[in-house]
Amino acid sequence: QQGVYSTHSRKRGKAKRPGPPVHDDLVERRFSAERPNSLWLTDITEHWTDEGKLYCCAIKDVYSNEIVGYSISDRMKSRLAVDALDSAVRRRGGPGAVAGCVVHSDRGSQFRSRRFVAALRRHDLRGSMGRVGAAGDNAAMESFFALLQKNVLNRRRWGARDQLRRAIVAWIEQTYHHRRRQARLGRLTPVEFETIYATASAA
Repeated sequence: QQGVYSTHSRKRGKAKRPGPPVHDDLVERRFSAERPNSLWLTDITEHWTDEGKLYCCAIKDVYSNEIVGYSISDRMKSRLAVDALDSAVRRRGGPGAVAGCVVHSDRGSQFRSRRFVAALRRHDLRGSMGRVGAAGDNAAMESFFALLQKNVLNRRRWGARDQLRRAIVAWIEQTYHHRRRQARLGRLTPVEFETIYATASAA
């Protein structure tokens, strides 16, 4: 699907330690939503290839667990997070459709950056941040990355970054969204769950 992900091939930069929050914690571990585009979670994962590390920033809608946007790069910079956010907004219908949505993250430098904060404002989104080193504060997002690690990242040795990038995209779009039934969704897939909501809303 167009506009869902973006990729960049650049020399890797150094990651920074978590710093002070630029947003309050608006979630407080309440990972639930009554409608789409009310609460998004975001985080970054990394994995080695023979060419070096590859980073993936993903954004998940808590309502359906759908991955609404992501960006993949060999640099863990603010642009990685901004591109994921921009792709999520495009996929969900533009700023007017997502205005007021809470975007919850950890305190990584990418999410505290001026570029990311500006992107939140540009799309009329509300930032939220958990505590430093408190995994439970973004546990629902980390559970997705655990699935990605089990089903893609750790399945084999990856030679080229592009091989891994393509595998990540295929798993998210073909398997996770359309085939993986989830207990929290009543044994429906994320796409099926959202389709039911859209049909009911249009009635």
